[in-house]
Amino acid sequence: MAAGPAAPRVLNVNVGVLGHIDSGKTALARALSTTGSTAAFDRAPQSRARGITLDLGFSCLRTALPPQLGLGPGELQFTLVDCPGHASLIRTIIGGAQIIDLMMLVIDVTKGMQTQSAECLVIGQIACQKMVVVLNKIDLLPEGKRQSAIEKMTKKMQKTLENTKFCGCPIVAVAAKPGGPEAPESENPLGVSELIEVIKKVKSMQMFHTPVTYAMQGDRVGICVTQFDPKLLERGLICTPESLHTIHAAIISLKKIQYFRGALQTKAKFHITVGHETVMGRVMFFSPAPADFNEEMKENVFDFEKDYLYQEEYLSKDSNSENKENDQAGEVQLPKQQWALLEFEKPVTCPKLCLVIGSKLDTDIHANTCRLAFHGVLLQGMEDKNYMETFLPKLKVYKLKHKEGQVERVMDDYSVIGRSLFKKETNIQIFVGLKVKLSTGEDGIIDGGFGQSGKFKIRIPDGLKPDTKMLLTVASKKKSKAGKGDTAKEDESSKNDSAQPVTISLLFKRYVFDTQKKMIQS
Repeated sequence: MAAGPAAPRVLNVNVGVLGHIDSGKTALARALSTTGSTAAFDRAPQSRARGITLDLGFSCLRTALPPQLGLGPGELQFTLVDCPGHASLIRTIIGGAQIIDLMMLVIDVTKGMQTQSAECLVIGQIACQKMVVVLNKIDLLPEGKRQSAIEKMTKKMQKTLENTKFCGCPIVAVAAKPGGPEAPESENPLGVSELIEVIKKVKSMQMFHTPVTYAMQGDRVGICVTQFDPKLLERGLICTPESLHTIHAAIISLKKIQYFRGALQTKAKFHITVGHETVMGRVMFFSPAPADFNEEMKENVFDFEKDYLYQEEYLSKDSNSENKENDQAGEVQLPKQQWALLEFEKPVTCPKLCLVIGSKLDTDIHANTCRLAFHGVLLQGMEDKNYMETFLPKLKVYKLKHKEGQVERVMDDYSVIGRSLFKKETNIQIFVGLKVKLSTGEDGIIDGGFGQSGKFKIRIPDGLKPDTKMLLTVASKKKSKAGKGDTAKEDESSKNDSAQPVTISLLFKRYVFDTQKKMIQS
């Protein structure tokens, strides 16, 4: 028996349709599509009732494979992912952006870039490599001034995109639904055929009513499950075994989104989007040790053998006033890579190396500000609910501790008494053996407590320098004389003492997740 004809080759490209609310995204998806799914064009009753897109819509455009791809005969299928535009639905927009190969940023030509247009542009920079800008609603421009208005908006968009990865991307003017939503269907869209030719030329490399034997991330498929009530199913995940893990915390590599205003601070809470899930999470930022700031780190790998420096906030040129001052002097040094520990308020299910986006979605949606704070890659998930005891001790993040005191007096050539380094109630015994340095250059070792007021004894193995001994002896004599009741001499002594005190510096590091809280010196 002769075999039937082979199915035509189909190359699928997922195209995200993103933009501000009421920019005409759904109308554009409808004008472009040859086939619509059950979730296309705001068919859900809730969307129709509110007159806006509430969830992702899927439809497709099929056309012949362009000859320049060199793949022979077949079909090029564009799966159009129509994303909501309302600010409150940013979670859904982020979820849709993660399955697209190419983005169409839809701009209302009469309004230009708006708040959610900018957020969609930021999401696009994180999630995909190619973009086409669509200037929609050109039918609303007076015919006599239409061309000049389009050229003016095109220049504005080119300027906006100048410093992004989409610099030089195609910009196409269309009217997806001339006359608006109430216009008759007989009105033909303007510029849509030109837009199709443009997206066919964009080099980027689900099935609508077509039988398939497999599907991958981003594909839209209908699955027949017998004896199952679909009303019982919520949005979830279908995967091959062992490809997804449910985690309570994660280590990510990350970068701050440049349009986010303000610092990213450790212990702050963010809305963390992982795949199609958004949960609240607390962050802790850390960087390489200062000596490794310029070291090239392996991509998408986290090394548990290395030491990492705890940071109160993500380090950037504008992270604090001190950095700004250093930047002016040309001295600021930033690490090539930074990481964060994310602790989720409820567990999430996701694959390793997936995209992670941190946002402040509780910001006023009417404020003209970017709510997206950082993005990164999930390097290591923690599946154990008791990860604080079982996993975090392996993470060698340390804090640098710096304490300062003063030498009070000399005991002999090889020892001094110090003060103001510890509080009265401090157990000085745990600091015995730690190294200190005097401001005059000598190295010393804490030998033990001295009395009950927080003073302590320091041993100087190489002995005090003659100049140091003289300085301390003079200061001690002045204090002694001042103590006999001569107020004028006491004031003079205090001035001299404060002008040239010999300070004691104690430096050590302590690992954040070390249960024994050991103090470590190199």
